Amino acid sequence: MTETNPAPQPASRQDDANRVVIFDTTLRDGEQSPGASMTFEEKLEVADLLDALGVDVIEAGFPIASEGDFESVTEIAKRLKNASVAGLARASDKDIDRCAEALRAARRPRIHTFISTSPVHMKYKLQMEPARVLELVASSVTRARNHVAEVEWSAEDGTRTELDFLCRAVEIAIKAGATTINIPDTVGYSTPAEYEELFRTVRERVPNSDKAIFSVHCHDDLGLAVANSLAGVRGGARQIECTINGIGERAGNAALEEVVMAMRTRPDVLPYHTGVDAKLLTRASKLVSAVTSFPVQYNKAIVGRNAFAHESGIHQDGMLKNAHTYEIMTPESVGVTKTSLVMGKHSGRHAFREKLKELGYDLGENALEDAFRRFKDLADRKKVVYDEDLAALVDDEIVTANDHIKVLALMVMAGTHGPQSAALTLDIDGEKVTHQATGNGPVDAIFNAIKALAPHDATLELFQVHAVTEGTDAQAEVSVRLSEDGKSVTGRGADPDTLVAAARAYVSALNRLIAKRAKTKPEAMQAG
Repeated sequence: MTETNPAPQPASRQDDANRVVIFDTTLRDGEQSPGASMTFEEKLEVADLLDALGVDVIEAGFPIASEGDFESVTEIAKRLKNASVAGLARASDKDIDRCAEALRAARRPRIHTFISTSPVHMKYKLQMEPARVLELVASSVTRARNHVAEVEWSAEDGTRTELDFLCRAVEIAIKAGATTINIPDTVGYSTPAEYEELFRTVRERVPNSDKAIFSVHCHDDLGLAVANSLAGVRGGARQIECTINGIGERAGNAALEEVVMAMRTRPDVLPYHTGVDAKLLTRASKLVSAVTSFPVQYNKAIVGRNAFAHESGIHQDGMLKNAHTYEIMTPESVGVTKTSLVMGKHSGRHAFREKLKELGYDLGENALEDAFRRFKDLADRKKVVYDEDLAALVDDEIVTANDHIKVLALMVMAGTHGPQSAALTLDIDGEKVTHQATGNGPVDAIFNAIKALAPHDATLELFQVHAVTEGTDAQAEVSVRLSEDGKSVTGRGADPDTLVAAARAYVSALNRLIAKRAKTKPEAMQAG
């Protein structure tokens, strides 16, 4: 063990009492969403964008969970230029030491250690007496503090913890060196008034509570995650733990874009601010949606497709007279630009590259060449190429760039007289293979052909199609969810031909399932 590090500089300035630290856990808690696993390269891409977005802390993963998690945390720790990088660890020496090892190269490392404190969790999950839990709070925080200057301690299931015990645990954690205290609403049970009062009470009762930043971490089981997070800030918390698009276990977490824009839009009642560049919120939303294959609901606040759409005649009339009649924020403030129609089959590489940069994409030469080739193919098949088409095309290219299995060619026979058939050619680790299959409809035939070429026992749980833009020549985006042995993954594919998009989506999900088979995670690791 090294000597205890000197006290860290808080993520927010001491003289700025209303600065709220944004702790993004998309790569850790967000990835715990069933089917939302990301590849190594995708995690790095998301981490880079979060760093550019201006979040203060990026929770990069759970280093003890798997070799893959350890490697991604290690690499993210090396590359972040601005944000602190955090790793999660249970209250055990092995977890904490592994976390510290992964964070070794970080400019600002943070160990986030946790233990359950509610009666139901202590009795049934931990099977520990309260006294033993308090001992582990002290020992785990002390060990983490001997590794790094920034230590966050979380009371898992904090909102269902007895108040006296919670205050005692928080006091011990601060005394042991915790610089951030997180009281999560792990199961989304609390209400705003309760949560605000909880923070106010704990901060008043715990000695030296001013020595640590208090943090909120809310799940959305009752649809109150954002409201509870903001209530916690009103109660004195100055860190919000959240995810892009609100992804996370069960009903998800508080959505980063929503808490940030709530504070920006209503400073009269929420006089707080963050360091987030709101103009990158839409780009971040699209990237996370692409790499997780989790579509954003159309009416999602801030970043949903319809967030700034107005169809009602009354609303349209008001908007024409003054946009403030129905818009409390501008589309531009969150990075939404008006659709452009400037790209077509005669556009060159330079114009294509500049358009992608305008949309927030910066591709390497190989990826750019592949995307440009697909753009040319798309431009030959569509009358006009919208910005949304380009985003779907590039996102699909990014998601599939490192897949072991890729769709090369597809020919389908369909119609009123069956059986329908599909002749499919795949590239499996560099080997070209072809198979023709029949099925109850063209999609079933395609999926049967994939199963024949890449045998598996996965069950199809979801098949969903939506158009990227309007018109009969619009690109189709297809989402496919597969499950196998309790593992659930989602893949996505885009193409003007819905059947080709379906094949791409199924293969994308299969690639994710293959990657997830190798992942092994110890039991009882979830936190927050």
